[in-house]
Amino acid sequence: MKENTNSRRSFLKKAAAGTVAMVSMPGILAAAMPPAKKMKTIRLLKDQTILLQGDSITDAGRNKEDTGYNTARNLGSGYAMLAGATMLNKYEALNLKIYNKGISGNKVFQLAERWDADCLALKPDVLSILIGVNDIWHKLNGNYDGTCEIYRRDYIALLERTMQALPRVKLIICEPFAVPGVKAVDDRWYPEFYEYQKAAREIADRFKAVFIPFQKVFDEAVKRAPASYWTGDGVHPTLAGAQLMNKAWMKAFE
Repeated sequence: MKENTNSRRSFLKKAAAGTVAMVSMPGILAAAMPPAKKMKTIRLLKDQTILLQGDSITDAGRNKEDTGYNTARNLGSGYAMLAGATMLNKYEALNLKIYNKGISGNKVFQLAERWDADCLALKPDVLSILIGVNDIWHKLNGNYDGTCEIYRRDYIALLERTMQALPRVKLIICEPFAVPGVKAVDDRWYPEFYEYQKAAREIADRFKAVFIPFQKVFDEAVKRAPASYWTGDGVHPTLAGAQLMNKAWMKAFE
């Protein structure tokens, strides 16, 4: 009986902690995101296609043999799936098609290598890209010799190519983010990683894209709960972190 009582107390304590974190999400977003009047937004129309692109954070274990849309099988288990579920629920009359084509490990040049099939052929009306973490992480691990200037140059070339093929596409540029002090993210990342983030912001401005400031979102989040609550390794979000990303990403449509 004592063991059951202790287990119940432990469960209630954990549940209460989770509730506090969830309740704090509106506060995190209010502190991190631009005011509604200053936030660029996208108006969705009927029968539009939304494509989320990026690396493992977007990929989140999706089944790459499934070329479909709008299911957990092809959207994965991360923020892309949560965003898809939110959009399909919120805009049920629009008949949206939502694709996730993120691939784990990708850097900008690897997006470019598969862009014809994994972006242009789908003819998205809205294209969201989250890329940049691997461009520095793999460099730190000795598996890549790229620089921030290569990241910037390749990203601009990719978007110029995209706009030439899809001149009406609406863009969402997501800020690459990392949470310091959690496993993979140490002092070696800084200050260089700030330059990648600055490049992403400047590219968003150049292409008149909606910009999602994920770094600021996670910076605010760690004020409310431990960093390990939001990410297991400093890069990949936990379930709570993925929901936080979803909430921030959805601001592009409000």
